[in-house]
Amino acid sequence: MIKRILLGLLVLSTVTILAQRNSASPYSYFGIGENFEAVTVENASMGGIGVAIKDTHHLNFTNPAANADLRVATYGIGGSLTFLTLKDSETSQTGNSTNLRYIALGFPIGKKAGLSVGLQPFSSVGYSLLDNKDPNDVTLFRGEGGTNKIYASFGMYIVDGLSLGIETAFIFGNIENSILNQRSEVAFATMQKESLNIRGGQFKLGAQYKRELKNKLDLHTGASLTLGSDLSARGNEEMYSLTFSSGGQEIPRGVLFDRSVNGDIKIPLKSVFGVGLGKANKWYVGINQEFQNAINSNNSIISNGGAYKYGDSNRFSLGGYYIPKINSISSYWDRVTYRAGLRFEDTGLLVKKNNDFTSIKDFGINVGLGLPLPRQMSNVNIGFEYGQKGTTANNLIKENYFNIRLSLSLNDINWFQKRKID
Repeated sequence: MIKRILLGLLVLSTVTILAQRNSASPYSYFGIGENFEAVTVENASMGGIGVAIKDTHHLNFTNPAANADLRVATYGIGGSLTFLTLKDSETSQTGNSTNLRYIALGFPIGKKAGLSVGLQPFSSVGYSLLDNKDPNDVTLFRGEGGTNKIYASFGMYIVDGLSLGIETAFIFGNIENSILNQRSEVAFATMQKESLNIRGGQFKLGAQYKRELKNKLDLHTGASLTLGSDLSARGNEEMYSLTFSSGGQEIPRGVLFDRSVNGDIKIPLKSVFGVGLGKANKWYVGINQEFQNAINSNNSIISNGGAYKYGDSNRFSLGGYYIPKINSISSYWDRVTYRAGLRFEDTGLLVKKNNDFTSIKDFGINVGLGLPLPRQMSNVNIGFEYGQKGTTANNLIKENYFNIRLSLSLNDINWFQKRKID
């Protein structure tokens, strides 16, 4: 029965991921939208660390080499609710968004290898910005859509303690941006729309090594390398004049141009390194350091007339977990996994305001709980994050956000075993 329920959830979740609007951030205006970091709720609750963590009962999206440690079939479904407060130098407003962050299935292959497959959002566009400082010249910027990623990830032990992995992914999606301008002395408004279809592949390599030290301590090290890739962007761009009916419906009046758009978006090389120290099923503390080259913004599809550009980005994460007593019989809370972490990020995005480029930075503090279910090593994971992104300097926007994350991690040792009696 549980297999049927899980398969049904996977199908419904896939439809939800493909249809959802994942962002309310004004920073999703840039490029192909706001990027989603591929981490589970468990890893996000520890500041995003995970490249060095080995776990037999949880999925790991950061490093494909971690699949080698899977010992049971593992299903993961995760989502989040985000509350935003947006501030500029004069005003503030609030918004929120909900989204499904991933659905995935992993399972062991023999005793030294494992495979996982899944679907995740890759980037999201969801903004609505009104420029009405001049009441005689009002402009509305809107965007929606995003890209998704289907992936397959494999990891295998090469020698004792050392595992290697590879991940292949296909990225796809649609993005639509529009600019509506209305001037008081002009009879017709002007609408400019751009619709893009995004397609492309991506490859990731990974390695992990664990060494046992004295006093049952384990030293964990890991690294992953996401190779650079080109995403094709095909679509059309149009501009036309219009008026509005009394009910607010658009009434097109004349087409100024309607042309095809073709180009490539270069996603640069990204490397992640990590190290951690811990005791199995008791505690773990680790750090991650991530580096990524600048996105190529020379292409007119994402350069937007020099309004912004990209530089090199980096992220530092620190976090860990603690389990008081994993096999406690007398206390449920002793079996709970307590997680916490921090992350500091330079996103690489530089926005032009007042003829000056300002770097957009991001910071988050995280806590979370892994609540055991009465079924093998399955659990419900809850995470909370408070963070800040951007700045009010140079008339830009600062985000204060609060994320509530929830995931279900289910294990089934009998997935591949045929029952004799049903």
